Amino acid sequence: MDELTQHRARFLAGFVAYMVALWLLWDTAAIYPLKIFVVFLHELSHGLAAIFTGGSITRIEITSNQGGVCYCGGGSRFLTLSAGYLGSLLWGVGLLLIAEGRRFWHLVTLMALGAIVVAVSVLYIRSPFGLAFGVLFGLALIGMAKYLPLEIQTIALRVVGLTSCLYAILDIKSDILDRPQLRSDARMLAELTGVPTLVWGLFWTGIALAVSWWLLRRTMSKSLLLGS
Repeated sequence: MDELTQHRARFLAGFVAYMVALWLLWDTAAIYPLKIFVVFLHELSHGLAAIFTGGSITRIEITSNQGGVCYCGGGSRFLTLSAGYLGSLLWGVGLLLIAEGRRFWHLVTLMALGAIVVAVSVLYIRSPFGLAFGVLFGLALIGMAKYLPLEIQTIALRVVGLTSCLYAILDIKSDILDRPQLRSDARMLAELTGVPTLVWGLFWTGIALAVSWWLLRRTMSKSLLLGS
């Protein structure tokens, strides 16, 4: 086995090991804060879509059982409803791409993300659990940027990014494919467009899988270049 093949095998083994560990630990306390944070990103994505299309955020609620809702006023209802699952995926991809770049931006990203989380929590979150979680998690991100080594900051970005990507896929499956009767984003989008909930679920799942596959290939290619 040549060196390039060995490097590819090591990369794939490490990636698969991480994803398997994340999958097996998905319902444990170790992953719980990350899952709540991704719910936060999901709801924030709804709000940002509303703002970017001329609307506003009224309030956000996040509960301890991983539930969340973003109340928006105005804007494009179609884009706002579509932004939740796909927003979680895009946040994950963005964080992973930043983790590939210069380490200076790892610090800046964690600091900025922490400040955004605290600000959004104080301004918009009205559920006591969600407010407390958002402020504490945001301060934790700022603390990572200020006090932890750059290597740990890189790992933190990758962990949050991968978790967000995986959550997007599992959340679509749980809300739409496993529980089609749930009044999910896709269910409301089906009511708006006349396109069945299942179709939206399969469409979003396809996008999530395609983006995840592209990201895996990109990351592996860059890893091989750095290792050559």
